[in-house]
Amino acid sequence: MGLITILLNIFLPPLSVALNKGIGMDLLINILLTILGVIPGIIHAFYVTSR
Repeated sequence: MGLITILLNIFLPPLSVALNKGIGMDLLINILLTILGVIPGIIHAFYVTSR
């Protein structure tokens, strides 16, 4: 995982997921989690980009 990915995970979680996995269910889940709370969105982004 590179520095750019880590920074995107922290500051723009949905963009990071979209760049790594494309537009799909992971992106929709991340958008929902980011809307509900930023921390769950960040955690999900790290989980998705580390797989």
